[in-house]
Amino acid sequence: MQVPVTVLNANTKREQGRKAQVGNIAAAKAVSDIIRTTLGPRSMLKMLLDPNGGIVLTNDGHAILREIDVSHPAAKSMIQLSRTQDEEVGDGTTSVIILAGELLQSAEPLLERHMHPTVLVRGYTRALEDAIKVAESMSFSIDTNDRSAMLQVVQSCIGTKYTSRFGSLMAELALDAVQTVARDVGGGQREVDVKNYAKIEKIPGGTIEDCKVLRGVMFNKDVVVPGRMRRRIANPRILLLDCPLEYKKGESQTAVELMKEEDWAALLKAEEEWVAGACAQIVALKPDLVVTEKGLSDLAAHFLTKAGISAIRRLRKTDNNRIARATGATICHRIEEVRESDIGTRAGLFEVVKIADEFFTFIVDCKDPKACTIVLRGASKDVLNEVERNLHDAMGVARNIVVDSRLVPGGGAVEMAVSRTLTERSATIEGVEAGPYKAAGQALEVIPRTLAQNCGANVIRTLTKLRAKHAETPVGTACPFGINGETGEIVDMRAAGVWEPLVVKTQTIKTSVEAANMLLRIDDIVSGISKSRAAGGGPSGPQVDDHDNVDPEQMLPE
Repeated sequence: MQVPVTVLNANTKREQGRKAQVGNIAAAKAVSDIIRTTLGPRSMLKMLLDPNGGIVLTNDGHAILREIDVSHPAAKSMIQLSRTQDEEVGDGTTSVIILAGELLQSAEPLLERHMHPTVLVRGYTRALEDAIKVAESMSFSIDTNDRSAMLQVVQSCIGTKYTSRFGSLMAELALDAVQTVARDVGGGQREVDVKNYAKIEKIPGGTIEDCKVLRGVMFNKDVVVPGRMRRRIANPRILLLDCPLEYKKGESQTAVELMKEEDWAALLKAEEEWVAGACAQIVALKPDLVVTEKGLSDLAAHFLTKAGISAIRRLRKTDNNRIARATGATICHRIEEVRESDIGTRAGLFEVVKIADEFFTFIVDCKDPKACTIVLRGASKDVLNEVERNLHDAMGVARNIVVDSRLVPGGGAVEMAVSRTLTERSATIEGVEAGPYKAAGQALEVIPRTLAQNCGANVIRTLTKLRAKHAETPVGTACPFGINGETGEIVDMRAAGVWEPLVVKTQTIKTSVEAANMLLRIDDIVSGISKSRAAGGGPSGPQVDDHDNVDPEQMLPE
């Protein structure tokens, strides 16, 4: 009899074959079930306690999953999906998780019939290609200059959120912000960098109605010498620097040996002369405001105050970039190289305002600013955080429409149309791929089914009616009927004005199918102790550290 050979460490845990696949499917389903009730306008909220003791109250899929700590590797992979979706299109984070979980659940009966995962993946991939074609055939373009149409689309996309009770306020803020930062890059393409150039500033206090988009920039800073520098300047000339206005300090410890007292005076004088020279070069350009990312010494502040120039120091790099884009200024790296063309002149007003206990600097009324700040006001930090999350989704939708103006019907209409098409086409597919192809189509019905569940409608009757509506439509014709998430009735989404950007829908389907394919192809999970030794046990023998595996926390044996 052959002696069994142990290759892996005794502490290593290993799951193989069917057990690994079933475990992955169960983990993915558990994650999708967590946020299933947060889909649609009648969605429920989740209350989460973060590690610092704060409370997160939200129905945003990405925000919920970001706060949840999971240990299963497949569940971690699912949570990564919502982050990818959020970064890519900014919306559809809940749908992508629900759809991926349902695709994996649909694969389970096929795996039990001993279908090979590779065949499953091939069928799913084929279904994905056809699903994208069906979604694109249902799309139509919108005029991005038609403000009312754009508002309606953004409003329907954030109708499921907490802020939908405040009317069209969030949609207007998002649209204003995106249209402010959008710029043409040639070739019919438009660049919308919301992340870097549309800053959201949350100030507790006031009411939600006080939220607004500034035509310029705002940041939490005051002038260097509050009593003597001007806090309000109309049509200011702005100079932006990212070099210090103080005498250079040594990189590390610097020792200067002085033999005479006069040498000390000469050293101080040299410092003063350098600062005076730098300030003189700045004053020669006649700016009204100097902003630097680095330090600004008291002596430099004195010279600038004498010249009637206001100054702000230690500003964030990102804020400085926004000021540069809004005012037309160029950020200078050396004072000697500053030119007249580097001065920003597009700002209409510089003003420092005290809100509550803090001072905020406004550089507003800019001519054609390509950067903006969205000021959010609200009763508490929890409310503001939720408003910020909703606004982020709304800006994502507005950005998607500006970049790609194609829309599709919402309310599960696209998923139902794709499901019907895939189910019909599966009859024409030969071989074993027909099973997973049809299963992928049926899995897409989870979106309208969940919408019906969340608003308390009779799920079986509602879905049967919706299937019948889509079956009545001639093949090749787009059926716009979906579920009204408020009442659970079957309605024409065109008449209801519920639209979604095509790019969000296609990204949702692509991401969920590709994630399901990836998890289905896993047939072995090995988890064990690799580099770190078991708790409490010191090094088992003499160890040689190369430069890659040095552990700074390792305790040396006494």
